[in-house]
Amino acid sequence: MADPFYITTAISYPNGRPHIGHAYEAIATDVIARFQRQMGRDVFFLTGTDEHGLKMAQTARDRGVTPHELATEMSSLFKAMDDRLEISYDRFIRTTEAEHHAASQEIWRRMEANGDIYLDRYEGWYSVRDEAYYDEKELTVAETGEKLSPQGTPVEWTVEESWFFRLSKYQEPLLAYYAANPDFIRPEARRNEVVRFVEGGLSDLSISRTSFDWGVKVPGSDNHVMYVWVDALTNYLTGAGFPDDTARYERFWPADVHIIGKDIIRFHAVYWPAFLMSAKLPLPKQVFGHGFLLHRGEKMSKSLGNVVDPLDLADTFGVDPLRYFLLREVTFGQDGSYSAEAIVNRVNADLANSFGNLAQRTLSFIAKNCEGVVPTGGKGDAADDALLAQVSEAAAEMRAAFNDLGLSQGIEAWLKAVFACNQYIDAQAPWTLRKTDPDRMIAVLGTLYVAIRDLAIIIAPVIPGSAAKLLDQMGIPAGERTHDVIGDRSGVESLAISGFRLSAPTPIFPRLELPAEADA
Repeated sequence: MADPFYITTAISYPNGRPHIGHAYEAIATDVIARFQRQMGRDVFFLTGTDEHGLKMAQTARDRGVTPHELATEMSSLFKAMDDRLEISYDRFIRTTEAEHHAASQEIWRRMEANGDIYLDRYEGWYSVRDEAYYDEKELTVAETGEKLSPQGTPVEWTVEESWFFRLSKYQEPLLAYYAANPDFIRPEARRNEVVRFVEGGLSDLSISRTSFDWGVKVPGSDNHVMYVWVDALTNYLTGAGFPDDTARYERFWPADVHIIGKDIIRFHAVYWPAFLMSAKLPLPKQVFGHGFLLHRGEKMSKSLGNVVDPLDLADTFGVDPLRYFLLREVTFGQDGSYSAEAIVNRVNADLANSFGNLAQRTLSFIAKNCEGVVPTGGKGDAADDALLAQVSEAAAEMRAAFNDLGLSQGIEAWLKAVFACNQYIDAQAPWTLRKTDPDRMIAVLGTLYVAIRDLAIIIAPVIPGSAAKLLDQMGIPAGERTHDVIGDRSGVESLAISGFRLSAPTPIFPRLELPAEADA
């Protein structure tokens, strides 16, 4: 049986429409999931929406609808974004599902049974926007005198009865766990940030509210609803079948990696492992906090008027070009920037001019000069083997990089092989060989056919629709699109034997034009 691989995004808070940051996280996670499927893993990819909490209740009240009506409407927008961007999730979870409420109440009971939950009175600073509590020492003061959270959001003094979690009890166990598992939090900057925070001391955490009722009911205390982060984080367990589907749970938990934004690293790398330790459940293997996506170097905000709808970008530039740009341009784990000009320039240079042109001129030449018969045999030489070796080496580099979540580095390795193929076709000049040495031409074209197939296969997780169209045109069977075939000529040779004929190819990567509005 294939090895399991469980990967998640953070679930999105749907009190507003999805933005490019949501799209970036979904695309990056999808690429990792698709790559692991190519590697033969039994992948389970979870994403969804986090629908409880005070923000949702307030937004619904302001709009004159129920919180559930708002959640259903907005969740559908996030699901539509995922579907439009070819996100290959296995489950889109909603925290309003009965199954999730049951999982959240079960982890609560286990933490309570461990003596880690007690009733007290909460007095302190709370940010509605962050759904987070903050110590006085963490706050800053605006020029207006208003107190702000570390994220720059307003805080308000809150007083109410609350259930508390003994987070302070887990300070040393967490630090010991980080030390014993240095790859638990990545990249290193996130790990260092979390370790410093925990070393600074942990206070017990208020984990219920009585001032509103939109959330998961606390077991045995129905006038309390769970603090949204207890409920939200538990979605990862719900997706794995906890607590009732034991076969599924034993197969997929612990998760291999949570892909999240760096602004919620504390919840995932401090609170979440502490909850799991308390409930005596295994911790996820890794939490990876990616950076922010900036628009022309600026953080997006409604006040600046630079919030971009990811579906508008997909409509303007195409889904695969957008996916490619975000993962090629931004070093995964660091902040990155995008603009219309940057997308057009990168996609035209890498996909249209380099890979697209390589495929189009090679396949067109075969369709026209070989009557569409896939070229095999011919007069080979060392240059042919050297090229396929370079492509195989690039595939190996890409596998290593993607396994380590080095997405842009993996794409760079692929691009080096694309450049090598373009240098090879220019040096071999099959259009000249057609007259001077037809046998040599056949060997060159056959080598290029194998190389283009291999390049399409290894970039497929990034640009799945485009790669599939190219491989379809080339007659490559669906079952022969894994890394196992890289460098192997036999599959291409069997195409020729089967009588497959290559039709005049359709360009896969047309050149992009800059929209009339430069910031479209």
